[in-house]
This record gives sequence, structure tokens and C-alpha cells, in this order.
Amino acid sequence: MSTRYSIIVGSMLGAAEYVADALAEVIREHNGQAEIHLEPALDDIPKDSVWVVCTSTHGAGDLPDNIQPFATSLENTDLSDISAYIVGLGDSSYDTFCFGAETMEGLLRKGGATLLEKPLHIDVLHHPIPEDEAVNWFRSRIRS
Repeated sequence: MSTRYSIIVGSMLGAAEYVADALAEVIREHNGQAEIHLEPALDDIPKDSVWVVCTSTHGAGDLPDNIQPFATSLENTDLSDISAYIVGLGDSSYDTFCFGAETMEGLLRKGGATLLEKPLHIDVLHHPIPEDEAVNWFRSRIRS
């Protein structure tokens, strides 16, 4: 039986969506099932899937608008059955570098989720095509 993945996207300008698409391809190459959630809602995301949270940071260290309701729904939610990866996109010239990913990490940990790896924080200053960096990182970590 192939592993199911739910890719939960937080994006304002589209870079996290490109990363999500690239990660979905890697999952499918490994015979997994990937579903991308561009407007994530907790009730729509299977708890028996591996979550891949892929988010940028917006404004003064905020989560993108499309993932904020999902993040709010995670507060005070039991996530002990959840296994997850986190991929954050940011620009290290800002002191709020990858705060969106850090926010999601905090919510997942508080809910008792298991992080399968240390979160990946991609600096778009050094990796202008962030999906390449994400694919290189994820390819060696994916569960078939």
C-alpha cells in the first residue's frame, strides 16, 4: 500500500505552490499519493496521511492569508496521530526569516504531532529556485 501525503500550502506569491507541486512529483515517483491543499481546512486533511507543510512567511513574520485559518484551527487540537514534514521559504535579509514555518512547527509540536525531520528552511536569496532545494532535501527522506 502506498503512503498518502497531504501537502498543506501557505503561499502569497506562488513560490510555496511551486515547491508543493515539485514535492508531489517526488511523492508520485516513489509510488506515493499526494494531495495538495491550497486552501487548507483541518476537516479536509486526512489524519492518516503524512502532512507536508510548505509555507512562506509574509509581512512582519506572518503566515500567508490562505493558511491562517488552518493554523488557527490547530490551536488546542490533538495532533498526536499526525506525522509531518515542514518546508519553510524565506528571505534571510529579514529578521523574520521563516517565521511562518516556525509558527507552524510550534503549533504542530504543541498539538503533539511527530516531526519526521528537522524543518527545512530555504533562503530564497541563496536558492532562487526553492523547489530544487526542497526536492533535493525531500528525495532522501520520503517514505515509500
